[in-house]
Amino acid sequence: MKPRFGLALGGGGARGFAHIAYIQALEEMGIRPCILSGTSMGAIVAAFYASGYSGKNMETLAHGFGFRQLQKFLDFSLFTGSALLKGEGVEEFLRKNLKVRRFEDLEIPLKIVATDFWNRTEVIFDSGDLVQAIRASISIPGLFEPVVYRKKVLIDGGASNPVPYDIIRSHCDFLIAIDVTGTRKPESKKKKPTMLESILATFEIMQASIIQNKMRLIQPDLYCEPPLINVGILEFHKLEEILDSAKMALPHFKKALAIRLQRKKKFLFFNKNQ
Repeated sequence: MKPRFGLALGGGGARGFAHIAYIQALEEMGIRPCILSGTSMGAIVAAFYASGYSGKNMETLAHGFGFRQLQKFLDFSLFTGSALLKGEGVEEFLRKNLKVRRFEDLEIPLKIVATDFWNRTEVIFDSGDLVQAIRASISIPGLFEPVVYRKKVLIDGGASNPVPYDIIRSHCDFLIAIDVTGTRKPESKKKKPTMLESILATFEIMQASIIQNKMRLIQPDLYCEPPLINVGILEFHKLEEILDSAKMALPHFKKALAIRLQRKKKFLFFNKNQ
């Protein structure tokens, strides 16, 4: 019996480029998920993959993400006081480059997570406007303006579910989760973080706590953490470093996947014949 694969991609800003390397590895192994989930940058990568982009296509698109494109993203929000950026540049990029506009038209079913600011709960999107769901999911507090959508004020999905593997657990036989939180090491013992670094790092610390607690309750079949050291959420210029770091971990990933997949196949075969 061939298992149904699920793939969950976590948030992490620029570190989310690492997801592309793992998708390429799955393609090399002939594995195609039957369902995807994503938060924040993971939602973006998952949406491109689900819409028909291959790992190679996404890497090519990422390499084309230069300074000129980044300038379009810097649409400063000067009057609302709710965040640094409006996020309209991101929406324009998504509408221009995604192959579809609605969840219903995706090649692979996808669930995207955002967070209801006032109710403090996760909000799961799997139908309707794809770009609006992604835009809500990437609304990092203080960086992007919250999104008002479906009568809710929505912020980054990482505030409630940083690596949303649990929401697709029941939809697949073998679940893979990719956590691109990375690690931070002080460059010098006396260095203090900037104000923005403090805000973003505190958000990441909270996310790590959420993941640790969730792992005690429910686990994927394979949980992966590419070795991303001192890569900030906004350091998109480190694309090559991020991809190289992720690709270094792929041999271990493929080996671990093959071993656990073999165990899962035996388990499924045994249960089928009971």
